[in-house]
Amino acid sequence: MASFKLNISDPKTGKTYQKEVKDQQADPFIGLNIGQTVKGELFDLTGYEFQVTGGSDFCGFPMRRGILGVRKRIKLTGGVGFRNKRKELQRRKTVCGHKVNDSIVQINLKATKEGSKKLADVLSAKAEEGAEAPKEEAKKDAPKLSSKDEKGLEKPKASQSEKPKEEPKKEEKK
Repeated sequence: MASFKLNISDPKTGKTYQKEVKDQQADPFIGLNIGQTVKGELFDLTGYEFQVTGGSDFCGFPMRRGILGVRKRIKLTGGVGFRNKRKELQRRKTVCGHKVNDSIVQINLKATKEGSKKLADVLSAKAEEGAEAPKEEAKKDAPKLSSKDEKGLEKPKASQSEKPKEEPKKEEKK
């Protein structure tokens, strides 16, 4: 029972959209490599074609092209998984392999072929269908917490501790 969070980027607009796929919709992704293409019909986006550009596993380690296996600890000088500030700096980092498997949680996709409708219209309409109540309404219903902790002692207010101390003024000589 695989489930993936898809980050779908639209290179024309520069925006990214999220979509979650589970079970039967997620099965075609297993075994794909970074750089391979996927048809949008597999997860309800007809007419679209996407390219797998990366992803990350359940621990947050990024996928890297050219790595065989599930997870490896390699010496990097730059690229995916390590931002190098200086040329000579090398560091050992853990990265995932280039093949999508059950331990992968997030898959990054790039739209290479566009369908009849815009990607923003298709994905935002589906997001609205499954949308929950706005967060503002949920906050209104929540009980208000007092400034006293469990023992009944008042906590110091942040405004008192953040005030800078005033320096004594020096008197000017005439």
